[in-house]
Amino acid sequence: MTFFQILLCYLAIINAAAFFICGWDKHLAKKQARRVPEKTLLLFCVLGGSPVFWIAMQVFHHKTRKPKFYLGVPAILICQLVAAWFIWSRFMTM
Repeated sequence: MTFFQILLCYLAIINAAAFFICGWDKHLAKKQARRVPEKTLLLFCVLGGSPVFWIAMQVFHHKTRKPKFYLGVPAILICQLVAAWFIWSRFMTM
């Protein structure tokens, strides 16, 4: 497997996990059960799951009123996109 294939597999897995964990936390919230810590949710975003986590927030109507999430998740995504663009333009066009 090439580096890009491994990267795409990783991103697919982390984004699927981010979607699942957002939905799972919403399910636990409805059941008034012990919840997934916010640090864990944000960690999935930082690790690359921010695009799908943001979509999951809209789908499940979850964490959409908390500034840490409705501002933080898009900010993480923007930082990741800028970093990816910088890396791509700096190292991949040689």
